[in-house]
Amino acid sequence: MTSSQRLLVCSGLVLLIFAMSYGLWYAVFAEHQRLDKMGARLAASFAKAAVSDLQTSHAELGDYAEAKYLYVREVDAHSHWAGLAILLILFGAFFDRVRFTERTRSWLAAAFTASSFVFPFGVLLENFSHGLWPRVLAALAAGILIASMVMVAAGFMRSSGAQHE
Repeated sequence: MTSSQRLLVCSGLVLLIFAMSYGLWYAVFAEHQRLDKMGARLAASFAKAAVSDLQTSHAELGDYAEAKYLYVREVDAHSHWAGLAILLILFGAFFDRVRFTERTRSWLAAAFTASSFVFPFGVLLENFSHGLWPRVLAALAAGILIASMVMVAAGFMRSSGAQHE
């Protein structure tokens, strides 16, 4: 097993353990409270609209939208970490077939690994700040992740006569 393969498989296992641990914590300590808040805000909004209290209904609907915003990012972070972890492990198993030099494969593995950790983290940071920086972090990491996947695909498609170690 090459060093780039070891990096992908080991980081994939670490990321998978982290994703499952986060998912367990979230399911036990946060998800039900978030879902309860979403349901309560939506029901309150409908109840206020039924008695023509539209100002309060809109406020309750705004609270629901905020809770939903948080919920989506929390679940997305967990699912993306887990999915990317599986890809890291899978790519690690076959990474010696990517027809680049081992040095290039190592850089590619490092970029893929780092962006697999950072992209969902940036999405999760959007819950704490709706500002520009968490979005820039998530977008930049997503761009690196996509570029890494394109390079891996190109490496798989290169002819067997291409230079590689």
